Amino acid sequence: MAAAAGVDAALVHHYFGTKMQLFAAAINVPIDPMVVLGPMREAPVEELGQKLLSVLMPIWDSELGAGLIATIRSIVSGADVSLARSYLQEVLSVEVGSRVDNPPGTGKIRTQFVASQLMGVVMARYIVKVEPFASLPAEQIVQTIAPNLQRYLTGELPDGLVP
Repeated sequence: MAAAAGVDAALVHHYFGTKMQLFAAAINVPIDPMVVLGPMREAPVEELGQKLLSVLMPIWDSELGAGLIATIRSIVSGADVSLARSYLQEVLSVEVGSRVDNPPGTGKIRTQFVASQLMGVVMARYIVKVEPFASLPAEQIVQTIAPNLQRYLTGELPDGLVP
């Protein structure tokens, strides 16, 4: 990636750290990905759905989250979605997908189902502001949606999704 841009990879690493941090900077995400990834790496696989939403909801409800929502709104309204797609694939698929890749080859689709659910929460709660969903306490949303996320991550998949 650095070579294609005519930049020394060591220089990119010096200024941006990891590939995830570079993606975050490129799409102007105001939150360090490690704030989410650290707890995800520590969580047992059976608790990933709960942990992911428990970490994300307080961020999304915070002032930092407002910047993130603005970035998502910009992407949805026509900005280059390829960076956002790369970010999701690099962060969610690589970090979480590798842990839930059972049967082998299903980690990517599992994390894409999770991403679709999370984007739905962001759209309904923060962008479209559908009531009463937008005003529900975060913990109620976590308790309701986390089991679905966990099912996407570790549950049985329909025929056709399993390679």
